[in-house]
Amino acid sequence: MSHPVCLDVKVVAFDLDGTLVDTLPDLHTATNLTLNDLGYGVVSRDIVRRYIGQGIEYLLKELFKSLEINTGKEDFVKLAAQFRSHYAAHVCDESVLFPEMLEVLQSLQEKGLGIACLTNKSEEFTSPILDRLAVRHYFQEVICGDTLARRKPDPMPIFELAQRFNVEPHEVLMVGDSQTDTACARNAGAPVVCVPYGYRSGMTLADLNGDFVLKSPKDILSCINFA
Repeated sequence: MSHPVCLDVKVVAFDLDGTLVDTLPDLHTATNLTLNDLGYGVVSRDIVRRYIGQGIEYLLKELFKSLEINTGKEDFVKLAAQFRSHYAAHVCDESVLFPEMLEVLQSLQEKGLGIACLTNKSEEFTSPILDRLAVRHYFQEVICGDTLARRKPDPMPIFELAQRFNVEPHEVLMVGDSQTDTACARNAGAPVVCVPYGYRSGMTLADLNGDFVLKSPKDILSCINFA
């Protein structure tokens, strides 16, 4: 899982949840507030962690399935809207950048690489998180789950980034924490590295099928050819 060669890339695209930012605390809050609306008790952060990364609907569907909560289609749509309302109210109360990520963004910017945020989170939540954590200015491009017709793991977001930066897809490095990220990169023919933390939906690092796993975020700098 070590990286024997440096990658010739011109753009680095960061996933948001579990890669760039620890958003679990606020997603946990919104989840428990939604469960409270239904008259259920709280669940742990570890349970919520399992279902992060593929959108709010996926989180709720899988959580409800695990808790044996049955909802009709109309009720589910209503509950998803309630979740969004709760999350919007607490979207960056406790969310923080993962250690070293700020230094990595600063270094990449100084070295002149293109930097993007590529997330399946909707724009209404992505923008306030990037703004409140004061990192929005590092990203020339931000592609969210509702920006394009298709989202990760479909290759469309990386193809779109390549077009926006005027580079080839293989010159876009995806940095992520889940199989959604690695599959998106593989489908686009782009390199992908995985952070050693994150959410991963219960999968092991070996299961993610990245080119390699970083020991820490700063290792991103050592795997890129800046020549």
